[in-house]
Amino acid sequence: MHFRHILSALGRHRIAVCLLVLEIAFSCAVVCNALFLIGTRLERMQRPTGVDERHIGQVHVRSVSATSPEAIMAQTRTDLAALRALPNVVNASIVNQTLFGHSFSASGVSLSDAPQAPTIHVTQYFGNAQLPDTLGLKLAGGRWFKLDEFVSDEQLEGEGATVPVIITRALAEHFFPGRSAVGKVIYAFGTNRIVGVVDRLVQPRDYGTAESYEYAMLFPVDLPYAQGTYLLRVKESEQRGEVIRSALHALKTDGPLRLVSPKDATTLEAARAKYYRNDRAMAWMLVGVCLLLLIVTAVGIVGLTSFWVAQRRRQIGIRRAIGATRGDILRYFQTENFLIATFGIALGMALAYGLNLLLMLHYELGHLPAWYFPVGAVTLWAISQIAVLGPALRASNVPPVVATRSV
Repeated sequence: MHFRHILSALGRHRIAVCLLVLEIAFSCAVVCNALFLIGTRLERMQRPTGVDERHIGQVHVRSVSATSPEAIMAQTRTDLAALRALPNVVNASIVNQTLFGHSFSASGVSLSDAPQAPTIHVTQYFGNAQLPDTLGLKLAGGRWFKLDEFVSDEQLEGEGATVPVIITRALAEHFFPGRSAVGKVIYAFGTNRIVGVVDRLVQPRDYGTAESYEYAMLFPVDLPYAQGTYLLRVKESEQRGEVIRSALHALKTDGPLRLVSPKDATTLEAARAKYYRNDRAMAWMLVGVCLLLLIVTAVGIVGLTSFWVAQRRRQIGIRRAIGATRGDILRYFQTENFLIATFGIALGMALAYGLNLLLMLHYELGHLPAWYFPVGAVTLWAISQIAVLGPALRASNVPPVVATRSV
């Protein structure tokens, strides 16, 4: 069997062949970029946070009565003691912002206090001495805060403040590449000396690069409950729901009039699922688009090949009569389809590259990795060969006697 004979036969059906090539090319371009988008979304949804998400619940309490700052701080300490006393609670703390939440607090950070010094924006977490253990953070260098280093938020932002800070490994590598950050000074809230480095802690909101997503700072600040969210770390993940219900009851019955609603209580895993629900929906939508395109492409191949088999029935019979075997006929249609698919895939790869450049320009998407092209090509080759198999088998079953009949 010679390829030029097959190409010659295809040349007599230029319009149909061109339409099928364009269909395969369009599918290749869209599927490659859609799979890339799905991959980036899944990777984003699965980014590690450095926090023990499976064992953490959170409860937000709203103040609805006029109370002095001293009374609120005293009530906060009472609340935390009550939460830590609950069964199955490992630790409890308060933090100014939570992962996958609505709030986002960040500050400009630099290595100099000069007015024109270059700065980057870094998310900031305020919390008490139990916060690192409640979150399950891992210390990569230095130490945790000492009890006498904790201040109020007013003291942190006061003029001439020299509050210590713990930063993430990613931020340390950004400011001090290849060197230890412990003992170095950064400027965020006045002069802040780095006393520790945690392995990982991320921003409350997932945006920016993978590196900047892990730019975070931890400050030793005693917060009142009105300015933060209570966090509870449980022994077993299955106990989170029961512990949260117990925490809501304890906060409602202990203390002044406050708004304690189940709507403001959740697990960190549930908060993550809610935060990424749009990304998850988009990924499933793109999966549906890919499947639809591949099905349409397969149906087009089946339909066109079936039409050609019916059109060439007498020609197939003649070939069988002069010695062509069923395997020869089967391989003919498979080779013909392989060539059409190859033309479509080659054009589709060029379209996929162009579409990716367009997405990079308008939607800040990353560059399409080269390995998506061979994966897309193999997928479309496999689908085209599977789609042509039925019509090709019917063609191979055409008996030689058909050659003696008139069409």
